[in-house]
Amino acid sequence: MKKTLLLSLIAATVVGCSSSPSPSLNQFSEYTGGQTLGDATSLYWYTERLTQPYSAADYVNMNDYGWYQSNYRWTGDTLREFVREGEQNDLESGSVKYRIHVRFNKDGEAIYQQYRRNGKVLPIRRAQLENYQREAGLLAERVKEQDNDGLELIQGHWDGETLETCNGIEFSKIKFEQSLPDFVVQRLAEVESYVAFLGSTRLTGARVEQLLMLADGSSDCIKRPQLITQ
Repeated sequence: MKKTLLLSLIAATVVGCSSSPSPSLNQFSEYTGGQTLGDATSLYWYTERLTQPYSAADYVNMNDYGWYQSNYRWTGDTLREFVREGEQNDLESGSVKYRIHVRFNKDGEAIYQQYRRNGKVLPIRRAQLENYQREAGLLAERVKEQDNDGLELIQGHWDGETLETCNGIEFSKIKFEQSLPDFVVQRLAEVESYVAFLGSTRLTGARVEQLLMLADGSSDCIKRPQLITQ
């Protein structure tokens, strides 16, 4: 009973940085999402124009293996541009910075590609180019599936009693669908933290489907990466 009451108290106020998809005057719809698979935790942002993909971004934290962030841009159903930058933790050379930039033509062929790793320019294999295109499609599919389930990305800062979201909105009730380890429950109750959830919000409260990130309270909310110059 104490654990249930504690979770209810912890869940007092949470809301997401994003909102449910809403078409603008230019008929753009915005979606967010995320997932954790193995050591990788991903945050997603996705934009459609009418019913076609327009742009997307991700931020992926791989714990001890490093991190990266990406931008994707489509024309119609074809991925036309991809940019990724991040850091990989290498056993021999330590932290290695890299940046990848690829442009595709209307047939999906790479017409420009640049891969910089620790200041060196390296080639990109065809299989890897195809993988980037596949990742873009999977991101869009995953976010739309989560939206169909009523889920979105939720971020904020929790001080043990109140969670201030990225956009400054507070909720008084939260329902946890995911069972949290005792040490996580204790940390949320005692330590100021940055948190990111996959869940949903309503006027009466929020529902947390999956805890994505839990970090020190000094950590900033993660914004949608902007790596492609429009």
